[in-house]
Amino acid sequence: MESTEHPTEADPLRREDGAETAPSASEQRENSKNVGVPKRTHWRTAIFFLSLFICLTIVFAFSFILPCPVRAQYLKTWNRTFSEAATYDFLAVEHASSDKMLDILFVLKNTEGANNLSCASGGLSSPCLFFIGVDGTDGETLWERPLEAEFHWAQCGQQKEPEKSWHCLVAHAYNLTAIDKYTGKIIWQQPQPTGLQSSLPFLTVPDLDGDEVSDVLLVASDSTQTQLVLLSGKTGVQIGFTVVLDFTDTASHLLHRTKGGSYYVVLQKDTGVYGLALWRIAAKAKLKVELKKDAHLEKNASDSAPLIPIFEFNGVSVLQTKKKGDTSDMLVVTSSGVVLIDGNKLQPRWRFNTSAVVSELSFGHFNKDEILDVVVEDNIGNNTKRVVILDGKSGGVLWEVDLLAVANSPRPGSVYTAKSISVFMFWGIIRGKPAIQRFQKKKKRHIFDYILWISATLLELGRHAAYILLTGPQVEGANGTVVLTKRKLKEDVPSSNVLRIGSVDESNEVIKEAFNRLRFSSQ
Repeated sequence: MESTEHPTEADPLRREDGAETAPSASEQRENSKNVGVPKRTHWRTAIFFLSLFICLTIVFAFSFILPCPVRAQYLKTWNRTFSEAATYDFLAVEHASSDKMLDILFVLKNTEGANNLSCASGGLSSPCLFFIGVDGTDGETLWERPLEAEFHWAQCGQQKEPEKSWHCLVAHAYNLTAIDKYTGKIIWQQPQPTGLQSSLPFLTVPDLDGDEVSDVLLVASDSTQTQLVLLSGKTGVQIGFTVVLDFTDTASHLLHRTKGGSYYVVLQKDTGVYGLALWRIAAKAKLKVELKKDAHLEKNASDSAPLIPIFEFNGVSVLQTKKKGDTSDMLVVTSSGVVLIDGNKLQPRWRFNTSAVVSELSFGHFNKDEILDVVVEDNIGNNTKRVVILDGKSGGVLWEVDLLAVANSPRPGSVYTAKSISVFMFWGIIRGKPAIQRFQKKKKRHIFDYILWISATLLELGRHAAYILLTGPQVEGANGTVVLTKRKLKEDVPSSNVLRIGSVDESNEVIKEAFNRLRFSSQ
């Protein structure tokens, strides 16, 4: 047994009898390892802290060079008042500035614009039209463009192609004018095609003249015929010849694309809804262009009878269930009901019987099946309307309420929430109280102004739901006081009344708080 007095690894300087003991080979290898470890660890630590210092220096340097973007500061409510002016049934909510907030476009008729710009400055007689862009954050004028009166129609928001340099098309006087929504600049202006006055909507069709820009189709109709006119989306010049159909009193129209990529112009009149292939329209206009044909649908058409019956009835209107995407299903409003048409097969999916639909249909998400549900307002007599929300999938009733009808009521609206359901808005009177009220100067008053347009919308993604209200003289285009108002949707909740429909156990304050906690989203 070794004595504890003998030198060990922990005490290498100990001597025995004054002599130095040489370590073994294994001990030498172990010692060499232990000696090297501290040196390498020190170098690694130094390199780590040096790298960390460099990274932090770069981060702090760029934080001052490239500061975080500042969110636009918006007013919860604002209004613009124009005296001795006229306005029209047109309003668009679009991005017209560099911030993330949506803006408002509308048309005013006056001797001068919002910023005292005169008609004479545009070389026009007075009064004239002013196409105006208004900042959604505070209501200030972004730009204004004087145009020759009179106003016929305007449409924005259908052009999505990056190569197309205009966003709004205005029919006024004898002109068609394409306008850039960011600057108000006129991109092109052409005389309106000879013949009948065209009606909304204009349709964006695939490129037919080979300039790699989608083109425009105008539809015009009277008691004798329907005219179809193709225009270049790049210049506004007419492409080919005017196509004349033996099809009278077209009440509404839209563009539909089948699953296979074939395009059809859907025309609605008092006897039903019919489809006309775009390739047939191009051929009649004497254009040489290759377009897809739908073999299944073309079995029901011929050169002598090109119109394909989709749904024959005593009709009122036809519209698509989605604003974006031309392959969506179609809703047909008849004199006795609402019918959903399958967008692929062009056959009815379901039907809901009504007495008389009193407003344009609107959409929203009442349940969470991700299929748009339909809001119908049905006249049931005695100055009463029934508001019904239909299941978009089956046509079944999800919810309904009876309201006393109010003159000049806008169509229902909805805003999508982060909970995958919508907040629905509709106008009427229940239990002697107005369903929608407006508050100004801490005094509440009913809205009796003549409403030309109202839009419930999400002005900023995920944050700012509001409604935009345009009021003016009762006769469209007549002089009077025009007011454009933006109001945050939640702004009136604290001062509003809770009108109970059905049995609800929660208190009024709980219901208001639940509404205030809602977060809005885009679909």
